[in-house]
Amino acid sequence: MLKYVIAGIISYLIGSISFAQLICKKYYGIDIRKYGSGNPGTTNVLRVVGGKAAAAVYVADFLKGFLVATVFKLIGGDVLALFSGLFVIVGHDWSLFLNFNGGKGIATSMGVAFALAPKVALFSTLLGVAAIMVTRYVSLGSILGSGSFPLFLMIFRYPTKYIVYGTIIAAIAIYRHRANIKRLIAGKEYKLGERVRP
Repeated sequence: MLKYVIAGIISYLIGSISFAQLICKKYYGIDIRKYGSGNPGTTNVLRVVGGKAAAAVYVADFLKGFLVATVFKLIGGDVLALFSGLFVIVGHDWSLFLNFNGGKGIATSMGVAFALAPKVALFSTLLGVAAIMVTRYVSLGSILGSGSFPLFLMIFRYPTKYIVYGTIIAAIAIYRHRANIKRLIAGKEYKLGERVRP
């Protein structure tokens, strides 16, 4: 039991590191939460300051999920990895360092998914990317990619614990996109390529 407590705390703290906030503060002198959608994540960084910063944020957020899940899988196996993967996502979405606010967890969730179920993660990612290419709505691609993850886990006959985990992180991702869903329905959602100048 103690190892789960320790793993959860470590994972949450690592997840709480907001690379969007750090990079935008250090290199662009802005608080990303005050511009665009206000979300400290890859898409808003792309919209506000550009591709180079957005790529750095995406890679850093992906890696924190991937590395946490990989390390704890080596330490304690699948269950500890799934547990830690959940907490690194929770840390990203409700960061201790951002007054329990944060991003939407897509890049971090993908990092965890590629560490634990790479084939399934690839299919979910391809579906999400296809949706973005067709509609130019990153939020829609994120929702479809995340929502399909537990379905692909079922299709590829992963153990029940993976399916339960996949369902939880999909639900979190969709919940975090609730404002985007309202804007999509209203036809007011930002499209890929739209810029907001700080």
